[in-house]
Amino acid sequence: MSDLLVSLPSDPGLRDAVGDVDGVEFVEWDLDAPAPRERLDIVVPPYWGGARPLAQLAGVDARLVQWQSIGYNGVTKHLPEGLPLANAATVHEGSTAELAMGLALAAQRGIPQFVRDAEEERWQLRSLPSLADRRVLLVGYGGVSQAIEARLAGFEVEITRLARTARREENLAGQTVEVRGFESLHESLAEAEIVMLAVPLTDGTRGLIDGAALAAMPDGALLVNVARGPVVDTDALVAELQSGRLRAALDVTDPEPLPAGHPLWAAPNVLITPHVGGDSSAMLPRMSALIRRQIAHLQRGEVPENLVLGDWEKRPGSPTL
Repeated sequence: MSDLLVSLPSDPGLRDAVGDVDGVEFVEWDLDAPAPRERLDIVVPPYWGGARPLAQLAGVDARLVQWQSIGYNGVTKHLPEGLPLANAATVHEGSTAELAMGLALAAQRGIPQFVRDAEEERWQLRSLPSLADRRVLLVGYGGVSQAIEARLAGFEVEITRLARTARREENLAGQTVEVRGFESLHESLAEAEIVMLAVPLTDGTRGLIDGAALAAMPDGALLVNVARGPVVDTDALVAELQSGRLRAALDVTDPEPLPAGHPLWAAPNVLITPHVGGDSSAMLPRMSALIRRQIAHLQRGEVPENLVLGDWEKRPGSPTL
């Protein structure tokens, strides 16, 4: 049996973390030039650079593309039709959930203002809202929201869960919980004091949090977005922030990167981080572990994990789903 051919981006950290694997030949490719081989078993594109480089896969006999992000919006514009793509579920959920928690805590307890006070050596007492006893709405109930829920367990909050379809399912703690459907969006927003967005960007979620949705939120409510910027109507959010009625903590924005001079920067009651939710020290070991698992799946003739696009069952030598 011939070796598997796996292309990795030029980042030496990822190559070193994956290490040597019996029966695998690794080649370097950043998808910024023609493919180093006509046939590749696994292609791992660079983490940064977006989906446009995937067009380089046209004419390449690739069995699997292993994306390094959970979200894959925009990929279908550039990925050759039918090519199987797996996302990076299991890699970023914990780090993104940590940031969501950090943003919520910082916004609730006034950390940004205290930092500014400290820079001016000003001691000013303030009474601020807690996270404890708040009503929290999780919009989206995939891996990131479930990781947020697990981290909220010790904060004594009341959690409501919302996703595209209503259902009952088991959470990470082994509890069976109720998940409302999107048809309950405005009703659920009206009940929430903190709203955490962790949905994928799709045609169904683009603009999901529009002016009407924001208007349904109670005065003083906090919107935390670790999903994608276009899930929220930016103009409508800016208007709510400028009025002082709502607060926001955003790891993602629309547009992105957020340009200098954009009104979001100057809006009151907003905390912004530059889309760093999944980019932490946890990423490299988890990403390398996922790549090694995918290699093992192919070596054993198994279906890879996390397939989200393409026709795996039609690939030569691939088992059917």
